[in-house]
Amino acid sequence: MNEKEALILKLIKEDPFISQIDLAAKTDLSRSEVAGYISSLIKQGKLIGRAYILPERRQVLCVGGANVDRKIWSKGVLELHTSNPAESSKSCGGVARNIGENMGRLGSDVSILTVVGDDHEGHWLMEYTKAFADVEPSETLKGQSTGAYTAVLDNEGEMTVALAEMSIYDSITPDFIDRKWGYFASSDLIMLDTNFPADVLARIIDRCRNEDIQLCITPVSSPKAKKIPQSLLGVTWLIANKDEAEAIAGIRINTEGDYFKAAELIIHKGVEKVVISRGDKGLIYFTSKGEAGVLIPPAISVIDVTGAGDSLVAGIIYAHINGIQTEDACKIGMACSILTLQSIETVNPILNNKQLLETYKQNFK
Repeated sequence: MNEKEALILKLIKEDPFISQIDLAAKTDLSRSEVAGYISSLIKQGKLIGRAYILPERRQVLCVGGANVDRKIWSKGVLELHTSNPAESSKSCGGVARNIGENMGRLGSDVSILTVVGDDHEGHWLMEYTKAFADVEPSETLKGQSTGAYTAVLDNEGEMTVALAEMSIYDSITPDFIDRKWGYFASSDLIMLDTNFPADVLARIIDRCRNEDIQLCITPVSSPKAKKIPQSLLGVTWLIANKDEAEAIAGIRINTEGDYFKAAELIIHKGVEKVVISRGDKGLIYFTSKGEAGVLIPPAISVIDVTGAGDSLVAGIIYAHINGIQTEDACKIGMACSILTLQSIETVNPILNNKQLLETYKQNFK
């Protein structure tokens, strides 16, 4: 931002309704020159749109999916190729949205950038989510259907198959991200899932690196993890499960040593901190500064695994933005995940920072 841009931004902060003619008079510039500087400020994310709206500062911007989650779980041992007695439920889902709700319940100042259809599901998602996060950055797209995710669970709560209807995200372009960049520039950290197209993910990673914005990436699935670019220089955290880590690192993980080998390969791509979850066997972490460790979870009664990975990410980011170091941040993430595993909901409705602290103390102190 140059001197003239800084002066114009200062005048707009003082009077958000100031006209371009008045700006020109106060800056000794022509109206067309003022218009050029304002256009530059919008591209930089210092202003949002033509109404001189200054983006509100947020701790975290969650970028990616917001879907309707449908769960169908077998009441007995699941048998393939035949009818199974089952129960079902519907809830708000989507990786970015779930992480945003988790963080909002923990008291973080969080916003969500996603797209939904102009349908009942989309309006329901946004109305529900705005109780926990700012949904102003998100958009409703006419003629599109809101994303939907259907998981089939066995009688022990383990997912056996999932079906995802996510074509709405294919309409997102790098220009869409540039137009929304004010929300990125006014956030301390970006949490990015991999629902958006590969060129959009690359644009976000490049701009965050160039503008020194902290970025956490969490893949949605192993196929979608392959959309992540080879260079991850500037990425602060990458949090993945075994299959996703294999896809990113390009190796098979068969032993505990392979987890660290995969993490090291991801570090070589430019990431500062890598976490790979191992399901009921906990997680490993590895950093560019040589920190490494294995965390084993306590034995608990699992009600439903859906959403546990999202709450792990939310807990780690929550700890990170509050200045907690890597190992303890991972423990807090696991404590958050434990609360989710003990709930039938994708995001545990009793989650708050007090419950998180109690769970952390009970299991990791």
